[in-house]
Amino acid sequence: MRVLVSDPLAEEGVKRLEAGAEVDVMTNLSPEELVERIKEYDALVIRSGTRVTADVINAGDRLRIVGRAGVGIDNVDVEAATRKGVIVVNTPGGNTISAAEHTIAMMLSMARNIPQANASVRRGEWNRKKYTGVEVYNKTLGIVGLGRIGAEVAKRMKSFDMKILAYDPFITEAKAAELGLKLTTLDEIFRESDFITVHTPLTKETRDLIDEPQLAVMKPTVRIINCARGGIINEAALAKAVAENRIGGAAIDVYTKEPPTGHPLLEQERIITTPHLGASTAEAQINVAIAVAEQILALGRGDLPTNAINMPAISPETLAVMEPYMKLAETMGRLLGQLSEQRVDELEIIYGGSIGEKDTRPVTISAIKGLLEAAGNMANFVNAPALLKERGVKLMEARAEAANGYSNLITIKLKAGSHILSVHGSVYANKERRIVQINDYRVYVPTEGNLLMAVHEDKPNIIGPVCMVLGEDRINIGGMHVGRSSAGMPQLMVLNVDQAVPDETLSKVKKVPGVIKARTISL
Repeated sequence: MRVLVSDPLAEEGVKRLEAGAEVDVMTNLSPEELVERIKEYDALVIRSGTRVTADVINAGDRLRIVGRAGVGIDNVDVEAATRKGVIVVNTPGGNTISAAEHTIAMMLSMARNIPQANASVRRGEWNRKKYTGVEVYNKTLGIVGLGRIGAEVAKRMKSFDMKILAYDPFITEAKAAELGLKLTTLDEIFRESDFITVHTPLTKETRDLIDEPQLAVMKPTVRIINCARGGIINEAALAKAVAENRIGGAAIDVYTKEPPTGHPLLEQERIITTPHLGASTAEAQINVAIAVAEQILALGRGDLPTNAINMPAISPETLAVMEPYMKLAETMGRLLGQLSEQRVDELEIIYGGSIGEKDTRPVTISAIKGLLEAAGNMANFVNAPALLKERGVKLMEARAEAANGYSNLITIKLKAGSHILSVHGSVYANKERRIVQINDYRVYVPTEGNLLMAVHEDKPNIIGPVCMVLGEDRINIGGMHVGRSSAGMPQLMVLNVDQAVPDETLSKVKKVPGVIKARTISL
């Protein structure tokens, strides 16, 4: 393989590449120079400096893989790469230990007022009483998000004899027992914790996960850490809570706007801050460089890389047949992930009719990917099965000749104890994809866009008032689908809307007489 490295990369990564490929390091190339140079290479290694546009990808006649030494891929046109059959990989695990250690460093620094005391001594002061801290020993630590980083924080803080509560809907009780912690609800974490640390991606569901209502139920001595993503905690609400002595303090490494110049967070002495340093260690930079090199070399050997962002290349013939089913399954998984309110023990996928005669492995992976992404996990077509297994979720697959009147039918079930949540979908002859059943409700729902779903009593004058609420808030309805299991039983109403329904509007819908529950879905 010929590999072009277009951004500064740790020497260890370059040497690893040179052990199995011909490597050229050319940094600071202009966009035009990169388009011209890329024609000669099989692989491109970047960090955040190089923009891999559609022009670059389309010019890469030999290009097979783009490797990002880091997590973010905002500077890569992944859609263009996928169309061209170019695999895009990143290195999400390379900074796990660094991020976990920084979280713990922030926690201990906050507990003992180290930054404030350091600044005080440098000013010539000697005020020991003012900077009296607290022990973490025997305190309760609440961890929101138990992925790689959250799990590493849990392991390390167990050695401090902390009592650990954790929330993650895709971690089983068995996995929690292995980590020696208690799985619980967000409400219990907010009420009972002395320290709270968040480790989730920033999604629609996790934005402002900690806001005024959550801060209001916390202990007045609680201390909060965010080394994950800016926006998970409402920064204005946090600054106000600290200023009013409603919580004990905070430690923040990430911000909605970086740098956070002039932000109220910076005005509070009991909020310690760092400039997004979670992954900024020499070891992390070496780790991501080596990790991206290994993935490039794996492809050169004919193996699959371990952290592909897009789908690994498959033959155009196979893709033409399976792509509609893959997209359908991914959407169904994403829908289930948003509907699920319990920890998942088992994922079952049943293929009925003609789809059962095909190689359904990529369809299964698509379903897992959609499910995990809905829960805020960084899943892709390569690591999705491993992530599901890490979370202790059992995967079951089955085939059935019957397809409930359809030529093909995909059924996906989430099982949590005795509770089962199911979605059924089908691909029609024109490749149109539809969700045709949700639990016991028969529906006919498109597989993209924004939805409002409401379960309501089986009686008149409910659907109209719900639609009136949307109309009053100027939200256009593009389609409506209503299903029921039997007369007199609650109905399911699914509305396709042209824009996401705001929380304020959703609250109004829930207050319509006869509405049992309602929620928004983004497909």
